[in-house]
Amino acid sequence: MINERFALHETDSSRSVNSFIEDVQSGLASSPKFLLPKYFYDALGSILFEAITLLPEYYPTRKESEILSTYANEIIASAQDEVILIELGSGSASKTRYLIDAVFNRQIRLTYIPIEISKTAIESSSKQLLENYPDLKIEAYVGDYFDVLKKLKLDSSKKVLVMFLGSSIGNLSLGESIKLLKAIRQVLSPGDALLLGADLKKSIDVLEPAYDDSLGVTAAFNLNILTRINRELNADFDIRSFKHIAFYNSDLGRIEMHLESRKAQTVFIKELNQKVEFAEGERIHTENSYKYDTENLSDLARQTGFELKHTWRDNQSYFSDNLFAVTQE
Repeated sequence: MINERFALHETDSSRSVNSFIEDVQSGLASSPKFLLPKYFYDALGSILFEAITLLPEYYPTRKESEILSTYANEIIASAQDEVILIELGSGSASKTRYLIDAVFNRQIRLTYIPIEISKTAIESSSKQLLENYPDLKIEAYVGDYFDVLKKLKLDSSKKVLVMFLGSSIGNLSLGESIKLLKAIRQVLSPGDALLLGADLKKSIDVLEPAYDDSLGVTAAFNLNILTRINRELNADFDIRSFKHIAFYNSDLGRIEMHLESRKAQTVFIKELNQKVEFAEGERIHTENSYKYDTENLSDLARQTGFELKHTWRDNQSYFSDNLFAVTQE
């Protein structure tokens, strides 16, 4: 019966491989060097990130779980009719369960559409959800968010709640955030909404340890992107000759993560026939995590065809989940 309730759709895998090759090549040829954070999430990277969410220093997952466990029924009540849930970056879907439970408190069946770049993560989480919810149907998509959003064909008789939980919006620049939210808006209709997770501005004493934990799990997560390049592009990065760096850039309102070369060295990427020179102390910029306030979030909604209808916060106001309602056309 589970197989009858589960469908997995994949976008063109050759395109994904080509994108990885092109992005690594251009990023490491740039000055300063960079790698895109979406490539953190291979099979090992996804496991490491799930471990990060359990660390005492990493508050976002705990705080968002607090919000959703407290307010899930209120969030779902914002949709007046039967609802479909779509989730970008679903991961383990552990927090999603609060919202699924809230949906089943008011309707008999639910279609859930998770979108992930990790096939391993989406298969694992879907299997567990289907075992726990006999009236759940899953239409899963593996691929780039923009590609998948273009392919979606939604039941117009039902309201849609798109979920972009966690602090993933913070990994995007303002321009990238606007582009993604506009793409989400294109598949929605008046009465639909987006539930957007956003980390809030706070003390540097709270922010920095969340991205540089004492056990070194975040360091392993960051360094794993070099291991992936070694494996998939036949490179010879010496992982031990790079170190994890994370700090809060107060001018730009973001945490930055970098990989810093411990020495002058040359790396050869055989698949690209590319030599990459590193000076001692030179860094590869791997991730940003922007922090928000109410004004930032209201502006983002307004620029992308939404209205910020409600913000839910945890008891310390560390994190927020925000209901972006589709504005009338």
